[in-house]
Amino acid sequence: MSALKLNRREFLKRTGQVGGGLMLASAPVIASAATQDFQPNVFIRVRSDNRVDVVCHRSEMGQGIRTSLQQIFADELEASWESINLLQAEGDARYGNQNTDGSRSIRTLLPDLRSAGAAAREMLEQAAANTWQVPVSECKARMNTVVHTLSGKTLDYGELTDAAADLDVPKSPRLKDPSEFRYIGKAIDSVDGHAMTTGTADYGIDTMLPGMVHASIERPPVLHGTIETFDEEAALKIPGVISVIRMPEATKPVIYNPLGGIAVLATNTWAAQQGRKALNVSWSGGSNADYESATYRKDLMDLVSRDGLAVLNRGDVEQDFTDAAETVEASYYAPHLAQAPMEPPAATAVIHDNGLCEVWACTQAPQSARRTVAGLLGVDESYVRINVTFLGGGFGRKSKADFVAEAAWLAKRTGKPVKVTWTREDDLKNGFLHSVSAQYLKAGLDAEGRATSWLHRSAFPPIASTFLTEVDSSHASETNLGLVDNPFGMDNMRVEVSAAPAHVRVGWLRSVANVFHAYAACCFADELAHAANRDPKDYLLELLGEPRQYDPASDGANYGNYGQSIETYPIDTGRMAHIVHRVSEMADWGRELPKGHALGIAVHRSFLSYVGVVAEVSVDNSAKLTVENLWMAIDAGQAINTDRVKSQLEGAGIFGISLALFSELSAKSVVIEQDNFDGYELARIQHVPKVIHTHIVESDQPPGGVGEPGVPPVAPAIANAYFAATGTRVRELPMKNVGAV
Repeated sequence: MSALKLNRREFLKRTGQVGGGLMLASAPVIASAATQDFQPNVFIRVRSDNRVDVVCHRSEMGQGIRTSLQQIFADELEASWESINLLQAEGDARYGNQNTDGSRSIRTLLPDLRSAGAAAREMLEQAAANTWQVPVSECKARMNTVVHTLSGKTLDYGELTDAAADLDVPKSPRLKDPSEFRYIGKAIDSVDGHAMTTGTADYGIDTMLPGMVHASIERPPVLHGTIETFDEEAALKIPGVISVIRMPEATKPVIYNPLGGIAVLATNTWAAQQGRKALNVSWSGGSNADYESATYRKDLMDLVSRDGLAVLNRGDVEQDFTDAAETVEASYYAPHLAQAPMEPPAATAVIHDNGLCEVWACTQAPQSARRTVAGLLGVDESYVRINVTFLGGGFGRKSKADFVAEAAWLAKRTGKPVKVTWTREDDLKNGFLHSVSAQYLKAGLDAEGRATSWLHRSAFPPIASTFLTEVDSSHASETNLGLVDNPFGMDNMRVEVSAAPAHVRVGWLRSVANVFHAYAACCFADELAHAANRDPKDYLLELLGEPRQYDPASDGANYGNYGQSIETYPIDTGRMAHIVHRVSEMADWGRELPKGHALGIAVHRSFLSYVGVVAEVSVDNSAKLTVENLWMAIDAGQAINTDRVKSQLEGAGIFGISLALFSELSAKSVVIEQDNFDGYELARIQHVPKVIHTHIVESDQPPGGVGEPGVPPVAPAIANAYFAATGTRVRELPMKNVGAV
């Protein structure tokens, strides 16, 4: 007899013709060995060895996005956790938006990511159905295997890759019902936790290339300052120093281009830094040489004492002030801040023989870095590759690609691989500062103490000043952050902004303008409660009013709702009130407290999530404050990894304590006075409660942000508690400036 050579489809056809007896007598039907991988989209590749490659296109900086994306893909693909190889994407437009900022990775991507996994699953099920010649409704994917539910036959994913690759990608695949989730919504350990805690994870600062030189850059202490003199010979005498190179001067607008200054290149970082110290540079001050933060504070406070530009108007505020039984007013101030990630910015670049500029960087925005480098070098983006490392913290600082641009420019200039490493001092003095702000609030109260009108006026140098020349007016992207999206339900409300010029580079910091807007609004709400002789929690609920869904655009505001529809993410005061109830229950609001202790409460909606905070503080005989307890509750809609949500809340609590009690950058003759953590203070372990109590509201609402929303209500909750303990109202941050710390 001669042997028949059949492919799997022909074999199935012939066995089907002779009946089931032959099928039962033969070996189990196995698809022929797959010869190719199956890649239905840019995020997923099912390999012929039955493993799955999953691509994370967002940056990991401790928030757990790599773990959360793996949960989503594994769940919808029906892949086992152990079978997945997690890969980090380079910066490329084919992945869509890669900016890891604005607490938007999950809230903007979840439907698309689920669909990507579900489409792959459906194609594998269809491939199995075609192989078995059965209806696809009888085929079910289960943990890297497709099962024929009637016969129990199985095919591994790896055996189906050839057949699946021939199919069209479904446009509307069936998503899993939440009851089917294996991973989504669960507390799962970080996939990178072991590497991060054992020192094997590679951060931007860890990159090493053959023949690499190290650069340390002396930048102008004043934005747009220029070099007058420097001692190149002294720098070159330092052992290990190779060369001294003048950097291109800063452009207007500065955007993410180099700031100018002088780079010292050496065989190691230490030598480069010592050579830099030997330069002894003298500078001309430039157009910002007279900037003093203390003087500018007075200017901002004066601005908000006068009428500004109305960006939201409801009812008749001025008439209500006239008719009110009582009016209450207050002004608030918050200083410049720094993101201060534990790993300062670092990038390594090399120009290959084919002209490709390849970069390794701890960047939150690899596509932005790619565009910046291409523009600086005068090449097409196809000649730039951005490899994303782990980030040792980001908080918005590493969304800006200036440090990447410096490395690329020096690599081009020298013809060698170059690593640029910023110091802590560099990052505090030459970074992108969080905007300073002043705010004025006024409210009218009726005879029963109910708030009937609300005026909120805000002045701060806008982030747009970094990207455009001669810009001093805030944009909706910042007024939408805790200002015009005010949830309070009184009939009369006006929100105004005042133009303020920038004298430093202004950029994003965790929670952005919500930090100072929430501080003023939440503290003022507490002031109104005490003016009305009411419990602050009860009064806060009264301000929110009856549960309703509110769109600030109905009152004339330019409200974009973070780029997502108001229909999907309305301002829901019912959800906000629920958070007030929940966090006050957690803290046992109203209980008898030890002598010198008091509670303060605040609630804020940001990045489409609702967070309530209760702080318990104690105050000693010298009025020194200690944060004894912190309770935090969040309604972030659908949660992917509850463990990551909890850790983000805890981190936000610590971050918020830092902003409330310690952190401040000040400028004298435009030079930032603080240069390390001894001056720019952060909360130490002794300043933080032993436990930060957290609660995550179970919700089937669309996902909101998680990384940033926990920060804004922390400082006002602490300030309100301090008032309750001492009777002293704090209207400026940090509280150390008023003797509370």
